[in-house]
Amino acid sequence: MTKEIRKLNKLLVATHNPGKFKIIKDKLSSLNIEILSLDDLGIKEDFEETGQTYQENASGKAKFYYKLAQMPTLGDDSGLSVDALDGAPGLYSRFWPGYKGTDEELLKMLLDKLKDVPDAQRTAKFVTVLALFDGQQIYFGQGEVKGVITQEALCDLEPGLPYSAVFRPDGYDKVFSQLTLEEKRGVSHRAKAVDEIIKQLSARGGVNK
Repeated sequence: MTKEIRKLNKLLVATHNPGKFKIIKDKLSSLNIEILSLDDLGIKEDFEETGQTYQENASGKAKFYYKLAQMPTLGDDSGLSVDALDGAPGLYSRFWPGYKGTDEELLKMLLDKLKDVPDAQRTAKFVTVLALFDGQQIYFGQGEVKGVITQEALCDLEPGLPYSAVFRPDGYDKVFSQLTLEEKRGVSHRAKAVDEIIKQLSARGGVNK
């Protein structure tokens, strides 16, 4: 028997990353709910990502912060998969060096590993998995966007999103960090994942639009 869907009035987006929060909040703006970040609630605790899949990390994060905030929580796990590097850094995009790398370290590591790779072989994709936990049920949404890695950063780094300065999505002549918010709504892997979450909630009566 299916549990009764809880109507969402507030939603915690479990991130301190302003770039991630901005696109998620924008995509959720059509819903009549209050969107909050960890910073809004003064939550400083970190979730240790020990899962073997994006789904495990995203759901673990959602449940961890639900316990702290006592409100429906959206967890995010994302990664960059580069074909020439056999899918690396993938699940370990933030901890690629073996520890939590800085934005500058991660970008340098990526470009160094691709320094002899020609443009035609620098294909990659961004993947995001979102998990929404309402205290009873969990919903997943996944989004991907394909593109190529440029030879160098084409703009300043967005805090917390280093790879976006060198990832040019297919069909665009600029890298992810150069896209406007409106452009990101249509192409972003994170935006696509949010759309999947909204579809599930709407179909089950979990939101008021």
